[in-house]
Amino acid sequence: MSNVVLKRRDGFEGEKFISIPQKVWKDVSKRDPSFFQIFITHIGYFPRAHFHYRERRKGCEDNIFFYCLQGKGHYILDDKRYEVVANQYVFIPATDKYIRYWADSDDPWTIYWVHFSGDNMNGFNSFLNLDAHKGPVSIPFNNKAIDIWHNIFQCLEMGYSIENLCNANFCLYNFIATFLFPESHITVAKDESTDVITLTIVHMRANLDKKLTVEDMAKQHNLSSSYFSILFRKSTGMPPIDYFIHLKMQKACQLLYSDETKIKNVAMELGYDDPYYFSRIFKKFMGTSPEQYRLTAKR
Repeated sequence: MSNVVLKRRDGFEGEKFISIPQKVWKDVSKRDPSFFQIFITHIGYFPRAHFHYRERRKGCEDNIFFYCLQGKGHYILDDKRYEVVANQYVFIPATDKYIRYWADSDDPWTIYWVHFSGDNMNGFNSFLNLDAHKGPVSIPFNNKAIDIWHNIFQCLEMGYSIENLCNANFCLYNFIATFLFPESHITVAKDESTDVITLTIVHMRANLDKKLTVEDMAKQHNLSSSYFSILFRKSTGMPPIDYFIHLKMQKACQLLYSDETKIKNVAMELGYDDPYYFSRIFKKFMGTSPEQYRLTAKR
């Protein structure tokens, strides 16, 4: 039996992906060619992207950006190979050089990514010193960028009105800035306790479908539950479980934008076997029921 290596561009469980039609931007640019100097062409999130693989023999006319949250991956630009690990980002400026990138076979990456383009990408990239061969850049956990990314994605999910496109593109500048100028946007961990909190939040985000306990979280860092709770509340202003539920409800809001997702399925995806209990928790944290939230969010 021959060894077959699967290669996939997308189609990963839990992925998010939007590709904006070229016609949308052409129609917008006719109104005011000078307004959108750069614009989003594709945006996505690929969690644990087993067998992710993409080859671009003639390069790409867009800037390609991806932020590795977990796992690792690899890419080749022209004839040089790079490895990307957790909490590194990569800018591949628009180029006609050969590009190939893929997830590691043993520890596949989880990545947030954006493609964006414009009429003068060479000038844009030159001004910001986006060197094609700079390679991956390490950065502290960039929670702010992830929040901005979700804002962009949710906005584009609601349609391609001028207002939505403007909002998404304005957010794109802010998203890029959090990586290029991290000292102005990211609070760098100053002590061990801050590292503990950051790692815990990353773990929470990766396990929104689980029922984590304070004991589980504390054990990961060899701390007592009481001391861990004190550190967490001091750093975030919230008890660990409340923060975890807050992240679950944030995810629930995203899922509720989809008419196809039933309330009971949202509950199950977030680790709640009882949809009625989920609804009570949602109302407690969001001030409204899931059904009512869906109605008001769609207006």
